[in-house]
Amino acid sequence: MCADTHAHFPLAILAKAPISGQVKTRLMPALGAEGACRLHERLLQQAVDTALAATSPHSITLWTALDHAHPVFRELADRHGIRLRAQPEGDLGQRMFQALQAMEEPGLLIGSDCPALTPALLERCQSALSEADAVFLPVEDGGYALVGVRRNDQRLFAAIDWGTNRVMKQTRARAHALGWRLACPAQLWDVDRPEDLDRLANHSDTMMRTGGRYR
Repeated sequence: MCADTHAHFPLAILAKAPISGQVKTRLMPALGAEGACRLHERLLQQAVDTALAATSPHSITLWTALDHAHPVFRELADRHGIRLRAQPEGDLGQRMFQALQAMEEPGLLIGSDCPALTPALLERCQSALSEADAVFLPVEDGGYALVGVRRNDQRLFAAIDWGTNRVMKQTRARAHALGWRLACPAQLWDVDRPEDLDRLANHSDTMMRTGGRYR
């Protein structure tokens, strides 16, 4: 599936290289190191496919971590024409700020572990930035799967307890302090814990039955 030729909004994907033992570590008790790594790579591919169905390849930047020259990153860039950039140093908030700061116009940033994210939802989030100062897709565990900003401000990402169930609540407080209007078009779920695997399997089966793309 190709993106509409008129869709050109910036989209950043934060992605770790699929290295066994260093990705999806909370899933390793259920899948083992190799199995967790394979799942991470599969979710990364799906995130790229979803992005390509929503915006043009030259508008997509894959921000890499762990091994910036990993063959999976190179293959994705060569096959699709997306850009690769190394994630900067710093905590998650600093890295997200820099990825959004690098955009020439307002755009979106996602991770690679939210299979419920769709091209239509990406387009809806981008449209929300015409009125809101920031758009988020909260996830059930208290974080978020997407952030987009109309104007970037490092204070939005400051003093957040990353990796906890307080992330979205604290981010709402930061946005309120900035006087920003937020849009949250949907709440999703991501794949971080062993209990998420059954939902992922059911989601994958549904996509296959309905002709969706999942690899």
